[in-house]
Amino acid sequence: MPHSFFHFLLISLFLYTNCIAHRYTFTVKEVPYNKLCSTKKILTVNGQFPGPVLKVYKGDTIYVNVRNRASENITMHWHGVEQPRNPWSDGPEYITQCPIRPGSDFMYEVIFSIEDTTVWWHAHSSWTRATVHGLIFVYPQSGTPLPFSKPDHEVPLVFGEWWKEDVREVVEQFTRTGGDPNVSDALTINGHPGFLYPCSISADTFDLTVEKGKTYRIRMVNAAMNLILFFSIAKHSLTVVAADGHYTKPLNASYITISPGQTLDALLHADQNPNHTYYMAARAYHSNPVIRFNNSTTIGILRYISSSNATTSSYPNLPNYNDTSAAFGFFTSIKSLYSGKVSVKISRRIISTVSINLLTCPNNSCQGPNGSRLLASMNNISFVTPSHVDILRAYYLHIKGVYGTRFPAFPPVVFNFTGEDQPLFLLTPRLATEVKLIKYGEAVEMVIQGTSLGGGGIDHPMHLHGFSFYIVGFGFGNFNVSQDLSSSYNLKDPPYRNTATVPRNGWIAIRFIAKNPGVWFMHCHFERHLTWGMNVVFIVKNGRGLNQQMLPPPPDLPPCY
Repeated sequence: MPHSFFHFLLISLFLYTNCIAHRYTFTVKEVPYNKLCSTKKILTVNGQFPGPVLKVYKGDTIYVNVRNRASENITMHWHGVEQPRNPWSDGPEYITQCPIRPGSDFMYEVIFSIEDTTVWWHAHSSWTRATVHGLIFVYPQSGTPLPFSKPDHEVPLVFGEWWKEDVREVVEQFTRTGGDPNVSDALTINGHPGFLYPCSISADTFDLTVEKGKTYRIRMVNAAMNLILFFSIAKHSLTVVAADGHYTKPLNASYITISPGQTLDALLHADQNPNHTYYMAARAYHSNPVIRFNNSTTIGILRYISSSNATTSSYPNLPNYNDTSAAFGFFTSIKSLYSGKVSVKISRRIISTVSINLLTCPNNSCQGPNGSRLLASMNNISFVTPSHVDILRAYYLHIKGVYGTRFPAFPPVVFNFTGEDQPLFLLTPRLATEVKLIKYGEAVEMVIQGTSLGGGGIDHPMHLHGFSFYIVGFGFGNFNVSQDLSSSYNLKDPPYRNTATVPRNGWIAIRFIAKNPGVWFMHCHFERHLTWGMNVVFIVKNGRGLNQQMLPPPPDLPPCY
C-alpha cells in the first residue's frame, strides 16, 4: 500500500509540474523617457521600453493579466502565436475584442502550440505598439534537442522607431488631414538610437559585450512601425536558424532583411580580433523614394571582453536603401528546415490586390495628393474597423449589421496592376467592413498582388493572425493565374512564416490549412497602411468535432459600449 501511494504521489507531482500555467502581470502606464535631447511620456509595460521578455516552452499555456493604468485604450496581441481555437485572446481592437479601457484589467490566455522559436507580443490598439512591445523566447520541451548546436548565450534585439512628438499626435494629425504621417526621428536598437543621433553618444547606444570563441543566439524582431530594415554587424556573419517562430535551414548571411512584424533567430560566432570594436547598424530598405521615409541609421556596438581600450573600429557594409535585389534575395533564401510539409492540392484560391488609394475631399481640402485623402485597400475595399462592438463577438452572438461577408475572392476590376498611368477611377476604393468566410479544413492558397496605384506602389509586409503559412511563390509584375506555376513555386521547402513581404509591383502566394476556427485578422504591418484600411478578416467556421470548434469566451472579456 505505501508503495502504491508513493507512485501515486510521484505521478501527481509530475502532472502538476508539467501542467502548471505561468502567470504574468503587464501594467500599462505612462513613463517619462529622454531621447534625442527631449523628454516625453510614453506608454510602457511595467515601465520598460522595450517591454519584458517572456520565456515559455513549446506547448505551454500562459496567463497574462493586462492592467491598463494609462489614459488611453489598449489591447495586446501575441504575434506569431496561433492561439488554437482561442481568438478571444488574440487582441486586435474591435476585431476580436473591445479595448481594455483605462482603469480596467483583462486576463489573456495565451496558448502556445506549434511555435518553436522566437515570437513577440505588442499592443494592437491604434499606434500604441510603437512603445508597447517585447519578445517571447520559446524553448523546446524537455528532452527535445535543438536542430543546431546549443549557443552559449542569448541576446534579445528589438528594432524600433522613435518620434520626438507624442505618437498620439502623429496619428491624430494624419488621420484628420488625410495626408501621410510624419516620419520618425530615429531608429532604435533595444530602445537606443545610437551615437549618430544628437544626445545619444554613450548612454543611449546599445552595447553588446561578447567573449572570444563563444556563440550567441540573437533573437530579433522588427518592431518598427513603417520600415523594412537591413541589419549587419561589421566583420561578423550571421547564421539564420529560424524565422517567425519556426526553424529554417541554416543560412549564412553578411546582412539580414527584416520587415515589421517579422522575427529571426541568428547565431553570432564571436570569432574576430578581440582587440577591436565592431559596429552594428540598421537602416531602412525603401523601394519608392517618392514616398517619404526615415533614411537615418541606428548604430550599436559589439565589443569583446578584452577590447575595453581598443582603438580600431569597423563599420558594417549595408546594401543601399533601394537595393531590391538585396532585400528579396535575403527573403527568398530562407527555406523551411523540413521538406514535404506544404499542401500540394488546394481547395480554395483567393487573389487579392493591395493598393494605396485616394478619396476625394470637399474643395480638395485634405493633405494627400491633389487635395485628397490617402487610403489603402485589399481588392479595392478599404476596411472600416467597427467602433462599438468587435467582429468576433458579433459573429459568436449573431449580432447583425456589424460586418458583411462579401469580400471578393478575385479583384473586382481586372487591369494591368503594375502598369503606369492608371485610370483615375481605380484610385477610389469602396469603404466597407467585409469579411471572408472559410470552411474548416480548407486548403487555402492566397495570392497577394501589389499594384502601382497611389504613387507607383510600395512593398507590403502582410501578417495573418491565427496561422503560419508557406510562402510558395513570389514574383515581380502581374501574377498570371493561367501559367504553369511549377517553375515559379517552391512546394518542397518554402519558408513557414506569419508575415510575408509583397514586393513593390509584384506578388506573393501563400498556403495554409484552415484548421483554426475563429475570427482572424490579416493586415499590412506598415502601421499607416493598417490605419488606412489595408486589412481583411477571415472567419474560419467550426468543424464537426469538439476539438474543431472555437472555445467559449472568457468571463472577463472587456465590455463594448
